[in-house]
Amino acid sequence: MAGLARVLVHVRCGGAGGPARFGQRPSFCPAKRLGEQPELALPAELRGRGVAAGVAVLLQASTGRVLLTRRAGTLSIFPNVWVPPGGHVEPDEELLDVGLRELEEETGLRLEAGTFSWRMLGLWESIYPPMLSWGLPRRHHIVTYLLLLSTESHERLEARMCPSESEVSAYAWLEPPVLEAIAATEDGAEGLGNGPSTLPATVGITELSNGSSSTTQLPTSTFLNTAPAEGEDVERVSTGTKFALRLWLESLGERG
Repeated sequence: MAGLARVLVHVRCGGAGGPARFGQRPSFCPAKRLGEQPELALPAELRGRGVAAGVAVLLQASTGRVLLTRRAGTLSIFPNVWVPPGGHVEPDEELLDVGLRELEEETGLRLEAGTFSWRMLGLWESIYPPMLSWGLPRRHHIVTYLLLLSTESHERLEARMCPSESEVSAYAWLEPPVLEAIAATEDGAEGLGNGPSTLPATVGITELSNGSSSTTQLPTSTFLNTAPAEGEDVERVSTGTKFALRLWLESLGERG
């Protein structure tokens, strides 16, 4: 709980860049549904696990593109789902230090002091599985989303990347119109939101396999998939990431 307490203290004190959006969660959040359906109470071993703290970073290059990674298919939580780099808060770690450490561990990117600025975007309650129709929750996190604004182009940043295949199966530097369209989709809602009307049919991504990387095209529609209410999950952008992208778009307006 030390990491979670540190997150809450940091947010209440404002953090870098002013106040963050506090404590958001999806409408279909299992924690909310469990409260409404006491017959679905968690087993004691799950209740005792508690809530962990995490940090995820939206890295924006000077060219305006933002880095997203596809989680490895072998991971036990959210496999094959697109997210920003991120991970757990260790005892006594500051939030920015967590974000920079996870960015380096997952992508090989080390950001030196003076080459970026940052701000806190908001907090998100993340539970896996994300819907009760997929089973009772096994993991519960409060994730702090940070925005890192690099002074380097995405081409220069990508040239230094060396992603960890144990955590990342692909990555993409996405352009603002695609990111805006992703942010406009809402899991648990019917249809798409009010995103850009014209988008490219495909998006360039870099896939990783057996120690090598290759560029390929992924249908843009994959990034616009929503979490299915029933059945197996699909390749998509996580609900928390969509929340963070909406806050990122708001920050663009504030900076503009």
